[in-house]
Amino acid sequence: MTAPRYLNRQTSQEMTEKVYGKFFIDLLYGTSWISHLVSFILVPLFSRVPFFSKLYGTLQKSRWSRRKIQPFIQKFHVDTSEFLEPPESFQSFNDFFIRKLKSACRPIALGDHIAVLPADGRYLVYENIHAADGFFVKGQKFCLETLLCSPTLAQKYGDGSMVIARLAPVDYHRFHFPVSCTPSIPEPIPGKLYSVNPAALKKHANILAENKRVITHLDTQYFGTVLFIEVGATYVGSIHQTFPLHQPCAKGLEKGYFSFGGSSLILLFEPLRIQFDTDLLDASSRRLEVLGQMGQSLGRALQIGQA
Repeated sequence: MTAPRYLNRQTSQEMTEKVYGKFFIDLLYGTSWISHLVSFILVPLFSRVPFFSKLYGTLQKSRWSRRKIQPFIQKFHVDTSEFLEPPESFQSFNDFFIRKLKSACRPIALGDHIAVLPADGRYLVYENIHAADGFFVKGQKFCLETLLCSPTLAQKYGDGSMVIARLAPVDYHRFHFPVSCTPSIPEPIPGKLYSVNPAALKKHANILAENKRVITHLDTQYFGTVLFIEVGATYVGSIHQTFPLHQPCAKGLEKGYFSFGGSSLILLFEPLRIQFDTDLLDASSRRLEVLGQMGQSLGRALQIGQA
């Protein structure tokens, strides 16, 4: 299958993504009859039976798995100078995967009225969820009510704005608050563990609304109530929250992290609360993901005077 294309925000160059586990992605989500057969048998098994993701995750936490770290760094050109701890200190591949970075490597865009990207990843933004004609395949609609498990919330955010961030295995996998806020207690919602690779999403656009996920309400001064949603995926059975409960959290503070695997974040804003940055809007209108880094500007508040 054709590898995903994305826009590198730092260089403004359009790039082809180097996919981790490409052989298996092609096998499961390709167009050949063999892929259809394998997909019919294995995709439901891997996505609906948590045992397989938990087993694979356990293997990535073993000391044996640390031998994968250096080959992975070399193949995907991971910048180790950003690491808070050197690669030699990691005792497993999962330790490398959930690495922390030096704070200076991810400066936070200044201004209380500026929202920032919550993680390193590939971004799509939508000014109006209902106005979008489909998220990955034209005609396939994303079901907000299924995602939120709440008709009331679906109605409240139906004409609002949405951010989708896809984190690939090569990315830094800790996520942070996009705005200063007072967060609610995270609410877990059980679900499946489908892959969130674009090849999988093209076959089933509603994966993000059906996978295991966690929803946190962020009460803010300038952006209303923002919904922050972590979405698990194949081999991501664990979503960890690390932020302090029952107290305000500053923009850029670490909220949590994903254990090994690809995964996604979704942000939902109430209507007329945020104006996304132009480059994100332009690329998303072409269905081209933008590779950005945590702390970079996402957009600005629209109702500062009414806060």
